[in-house]
Parts: sequence; C-alpha cells; structure tokens
Amino acid sequence: MVRSMAASPSPATRAVRHRTIELDGLRVFYREAGPRDGPVVLLPHGYPCSSYEFRNLMPALADRWRTVAPDFPGFGYSDTPGPDRFEYTFDGYARFLDRFTSELGLDRYALYLHDYGSQIGLRLAITAPERVTALIIQNGDIYEDELGPKYAGLQEYWGEPTPEGRAALENAVTEEGFREEFLNDVRGDVAERISPELWTLAWAQLGTPERRRVMVGLMEGLRENLEWFPRYQAYLREHSPPTLIVWGPQDGYMPEGSAGAYLRDLPGAELHLLDGGHWALETNLEEVAVLSRQFLARVLPTF
Repeated sequence: MVRSMAASPSPATRAVRHRTIELDGLRVFYREAGPRDGPVVLLPHGYPCSSYEFRNLMPALADRWRTVAPDFPGFGYSDTPGPDRFEYTFDGYARFLDRFTSELGLDRYALYLHDYGSQIGLRLAITAPERVTALIIQNGDIYEDELGPKYAGLQEYWGEPTPEGRAALENAVTEEGFREEFLNDVRGDVAERISPELWTLAWAQLGTPERRRVMVGLMEGLRENLEWFPRYQAYLREHSPPTLIVWGPQDGYMPEGSAGAYLRDLPGAELHLLDGGHWALETNLEEVAVLSRQFLARVLPTF
C-alpha cells in the first residue's frame, strides 16, 4: 500500500521549537509547534510557571494547529527589564501579548486561558475581538462570587494592606510557596502525577530579587482584576466566541463553581469537569488534548 506523505506531518513539524525574538529591545523566549499555515492557538501562561506548562500539549495539537507560547517578561527565559522599561501589570502584559502577536504576524488565533493567562488573554480579546476565533478555558477565574477559599488571605490584604500582609505575599514567592501553588488542593493520588520539576524550575527562574518583586506586585495587582471581571463577562456575552471549558475542580482558588459560572454568559459553551486540579495539563493531559482536538476540529477545521 502506498501512503501519501502529505497526509502525515513530519516529526519535525510536531516537535516543539524553542525560539527567541527581540521585541522593543527585550529578549523574548517562546515555544512554537505545528505547521506555519495552520490555525493558530495562542497559549499565554499562568503563575508561577512559563511557556513550560504547555510543553506537552503543544505537540499533541501540532499535527494540525500552530501552537505558540511566549514567556512573559519577568518569567521563564525572557528578559526582566527594569520597571522604567516594562509595566509589570496585567495591562502591561496584555500590551506585550498584542505586540508579540503582531511581531509574529498572528492576526487570528484561538486563546487558551489559564490562571494569569486568562486575565491577560481576555484583555487582549477585548482590545481586538475580531482576532479571536475560539476560547479554551482551563481554571481561569472571572466571577468574584465564585472565588475559592484560598483567596481569603489575598482578599484580606486587598481590603487592608499591611506590612504583615505583604510579608505573607513575599513568603508565597518561595520554593515551598510554589510547591503549594502547584499541588494546591488535589487529592494525594492526583498530586503524585505532578512533577516536582514544576516548582523547582519555577523557583530557579523566579527566585531572583527582581523577579520576586515582580511576582509580589502582580499578586497585589490582582485586586484590580476584580474591576475587570464585569468587562470580561460583557465581552463573552457580546461576542459569544466558540468556547470549550476544561476544568480541574480540585482547586482551592477556582473550584467547580468557578467553571459553571461561565455558563451564565456563554450558555452554549462545552463544559467538562476533570478528576484533577489547577494544573490539569500535568495530571489530565490526555483528556485535555483529546477534548481540545475535538473542539478545534469543529471550530477551526484545517482540511
């Protein structure tokens, strides 16, 4: 039997490529996989990770879709410019993501929204809704009434900032604090599937004094995101992008109710609750990949 070579992408196409570009004088690291002419899936990362969180999902999609995941300034392998050269706020990161997509010529893309990436990605979507072809939402909160119990300490600090409260934020930006972020509230058998490289790598990359200051500042800035929540919700109602919600409910910050709340504004969204938590790409990769492929094939067909 003779098989067409065109029907099966080469291993090189599916492999994740590690690249850097200079953007406004900054060195920006990013990962890319898939065909150059394929529909784009843009992957903005969460805290305290980097594009590393998508290292396994990208090749799982790369036979048909072009996946692109940058490291934000101050994260991963990208530069950490001084605050006089980069605004370390969620607005600043949204502007960065806009510049990054423009530099790479990405004028249409599906967005994978997770953790901080959901805040940054939705701000980008509000700025240019015509570019967004679809959303995949995975443990990214935009409903204040459904915030989980792990937000209690942050909410107390937002209401009454004190030196003691800021010290608690600083203590969270430690290797042990990162371990807690990754393990979160998952059951013991699920935790066994989360590699310790996640928090040891995150600490190796984020443990410098400059980056620790950035991380604490972003946690303080989460307070401003609450004011953006109604705007995110209005965007969803107005534009109704095709949406897949894949959610790990074992999440002290974003439990099951945070996922279901999206159906208020996207009643037609497809919702799947997984047997996992906040870092579902570590514990439920195959499920997320299969559901994402099925969804993308419907809304972003490649042939």
